[in-house]
Amino acid sequence: MEYDGLTKDKLLELEARYCSYGDTVHYLNDPIIFKKCEGSWLFDMEDRPYLDMQMWYSAVNFGYRNKEIEAAHNRQMAALPQVASQYLHREKILLAAAISEETGKRFGEYGRVHFNVGGAQAIEDSIKLVRNSKCGKSLMFAFMGGYHGRTLAATEITSSFRYRKRYGHFANRATFIPYPYCYRCFYAKERDTCDYYCVREFERLFETEYYGAIDKKDNEVEYAAFYVEPIQATGGYIVPPAGYFERLADVLKRYGILLVDDEIQMGFYRTGKLWAMEHFGAKPDVVAFAKSLTNGLNPLSGIWAREGLIRPEIFPPGSTHSTFSSNPLGTAAGLAVMRYVKEENLEDVVAQKGAYLLERLKSLQKRHSVIGDVDGLGLAIRVELTETDGFTPNRGLTDAIFQEGMKGDIDIKGEKYGLVLDVGGYYKNAFTLAPALTISQEEMDLFVNLFESLLKKCGA
Repeated sequence: MEYDGLTKDKLLELEARYCSYGDTVHYLNDPIIFKKCEGSWLFDMEDRPYLDMQMWYSAVNFGYRNKEIEAAHNRQMAALPQVASQYLHREKILLAAAISEETGKRFGEYGRVHFNVGGAQAIEDSIKLVRNSKCGKSLMFAFMGGYHGRTLAATEITSSFRYRKRYGHFANRATFIPYPYCYRCFYAKERDTCDYYCVREFERLFETEYYGAIDKKDNEVEYAAFYVEPIQATGGYIVPPAGYFERLADVLKRYGILLVDDEIQMGFYRTGKLWAMEHFGAKPDVVAFAKSLTNGLNPLSGIWAREGLIRPEIFPPGSTHSTFSSNPLGTAAGLAVMRYVKEENLEDVVAQKGAYLLERLKSLQKRHSVIGDVDGLGLAIRVELTETDGFTPNRGLTDAIFQEGMKGDIDIKGEKYGLVLDVGGYYKNAFTLAPALTISQEEMDLFVNLFESLLKKCGA
């Protein structure tokens, strides 16, 4: 079949006939086929520009076609594009060293890095690591609203039943604990007066054996680890109160429960730090990462774990393996990312840009009563839409804005734009904004204008 020159309609006809819908999220009423990208922008087959404010779920933190990272990837393509992962190559060693050294500085622990090819696979590897260190214990804690992937084991620690219901249980479904979602507190408390009620309720699980977590005769706990997202991602970019994770980590340490930090969406300076957990004073035992490790250029993920969990004597060669783990194209891009984040002073840059965009959105909130909540950390920002009471979730308006933005015909001063947004949150009424960390002030201003135009167009 000749593929050049095919129309959008013909391509969609082929997609409907030959593509599994199981690997695609068909959100759009009228699907778009993109053909190129640059910086903060995607372009469709008609060259219409779409400002991307979610950057592939934070996989492209450093902008599409980032020259430095792309050049490193291309150099590797010309030298050693592939080699079996059971053999060593320079870039794997240097990347593992860079991540381990930087993580060690931040958390005060010596550790090692173990690679794989995707976020869910990194979570799978972390589960193996945890079970190995805990003599096969398989029970985990995780958060309500948490998302850790769609492989069989990862869905067991992801709170949404819909990811499990077609396939049944693979191992042990996690015990889900309320996340500190202060805007919609599970316990109906107020942030300023609750005194971390949610942490105290979690701690009560260990008061007596009859709450099902501990044997008080020797204080052995049945649970191996607590899987957390420092900022809940798919749950709606929810920022916890200061001090929450520090208190939670104290409880976990007291009872020998490992803290596994899922940084797959929030890592690599999305929040203005290498790891989002740095903001919250807790020291994880394991860190899972992926997505922006290669700026989306090549599938690569990994886990960092402190030495006591991952040293070769207790996690020996062959403990887990993937054919394409530590692939040279991915490790070369990852090494370029680690160099890039050092050179670009992203800690200050992201903090400044995030503060500016948050201020612009809070100003917009004052003009539109349907914006119930605006919050964020760095360039991980949430906008939650509600009815005019400022609280009742407004999924209809959220869906309408999402669909309208993808039509590519928002008129700003005679120019037509599309707007790429991501919808998340417990009630699917929150826009989770993850723009490129390279986004300009002009592009942020344009986004606010585009978003306000959509609010008005959709009846807000």
